[in-house]
Amino acid sequence: MTEPCNLPDLIDVPSPNFDERKSPVTMLVLHYTGMVDADSAIARLADPEAKVSAHYVVDEDGRIFRMVDEDKRAWHAGRSWWRGIEDVNSASIGIEIVNPGHEFGYRPFAEAQIDALIPLVADISQRHGLTRGNIVGHSDVAPVRKQDPGEFFPWHRLARLRLALPRPTKNLLDPYWSDGSFLLALERFGYDVSDREAAVRAFQRRFRPEMIDGIIDGECRAILLALLLPRPQGD
Repeated sequence: MTEPCNLPDLIDVPSPNFDERKSPVTMLVLHYTGMVDADSAIARLADPEAKVSAHYVVDEDGRIFRMVDEDKRAWHAGRSWWRGIEDVNSASIGIEIVNPGHEFGYRPFAEAQIDALIPLVADISQRHGLTRGNIVGHSDVAPVRKQDPGEFFPWHRLARLRLALPRPTKNLLDPYWSDGSFLLALERFGYDVSDREAAVRAFQRRFRPEMIDGIIDGECRAILLALLLPRPQGD
């Protein structure tokens, strides 16, 4: 098995739900479990009838469960798209973060959980040579279907360690694009824009979580312009 380095002992709970990769790993997708507790989520991810899985699960107390070897294709992203990649499962590592999600009482993520997640993300990123722009949320790659890991996820903590793109906050300038031009730029950045409002909501959930209304405004345009620059600056 591929062995992560410099991490606490991993708890192996093998899932039968995997197959062979068709491409190298270039992405990391973060999810929340969206179930009432960790036991329920792990049971489902290990259930052959469910046909879903993830490489890792991070519990609220900081324990990390390994369910699928990184060499294999876990079934976590479903129908998804990012930067031209349609088979996101083949190109990615999937991490499920225990949280009841919007359906069962979404809440902020536990400190111990994020403290355990960060070195896991760092280790995966280093070993696979991932870029910050390819460390994404499930809602980024499946904006029509998904909201996770959601607006409470502390992306800024990962960004400060260069493990995710920051929310741009410095020298923001509204380019006054038309809505059509914004969507073209959003697609260039990485999103599937076939459903306009869903794509805008996903972008807002990731980069402006305090206001998720699906409306293209000056702040959205300015943030996206900054993200398309070589060195986005922010928190």
